Amino acid sequence: MESLHDEEQRQVLMRFFKTGPGEYGYGDEFLGIKVPQTREVVKMAAKDTPLSEIPELLMCRWHEVRLCGLLLLVWHFERQATKRLVNDAEAMSRRDDIVMLYLKHAERANNWDLVDMSAPKILGHWLMLPSALGDSDYKIKVLDHLAASPCLWKQRMSIVCTWKTSQMGDASWCLRYAEQHLHHPHDLMHKAAIKRGQAQTSLSHAEREQARLMSMAVGWMLREMGKRVSMDLLRDFLRQHAREMPRTALRYAIEKMDDEERKYWMNV
Repeated sequence: MESLHDEEQRQVLMRFFKTGPGEYGYGDEFLGIKVPQTREVVKMAAKDTPLSEIPELLMCRWHEVRLCGLLLLVWHFERQATKRLVNDAEAMSRRDDIVMLYLKHAERANNWDLVDMSAPKILGHWLMLPSALGDSDYKIKVLDHLAASPCLWKQRMSIVCTWKTSQMGDASWCLRYAEQHLHHPHDLMHKAAIKRGQAQTSLSHAEREQARLMSMAVGWMLREMGKRVSMDLLRDFLRQHAREMPRTALRYAIEKMDDEERKYWMNV
């Protein structure tokens, strides 16, 4: 992957993923490799890369190498999640091992693309499959732990992984974590400070960006749940929460509705 270094593309990616001082991706380092190129590396290397070697990739300084490691985990997981292997004891154990490895290195998925390309296909799929580690109560504890983390990227995992559960027809995971993340902690802290007349404690640029990223993720997952499971469930959620939702989350959630209905919810 280092041989694919592209300096011009590296500069583009560093700007796009907000790696400057005070930005949410500050300090991340890029080689300048486009995603299709990384996928080609994964395609070539997957069969010869055991799980034991993937942590070395996840600990790498280069963003694209970490992405490669995460996509290799996706490849390994999907191999153990075919219809034929859903209830197979050995495959179940391997899936659990992959999820535990993913969670152990969760903070290495430290930008939105790394989370979005891995969490639904590993964590979200695992939620819908039998596990030797525990039932749905255990899985809820796993996601609750991520949702309560001070790490933005772990928080994002807990909501973005529900793209897969909605795709498979289960709205409950999306509704649970959309409600939990309806207001990002930074947003709540800012509103409380203003209420106390302490507007000088306004958010930094990075904190505003983090709150915006979570609002976008919540709205996006609600939109997907409505599209793939039930628009009526989405409307029920909006009846309860539209008045308090960040505008960014609301706009994303209602994006697939017709003009008249979108105007109605925005006016609410």
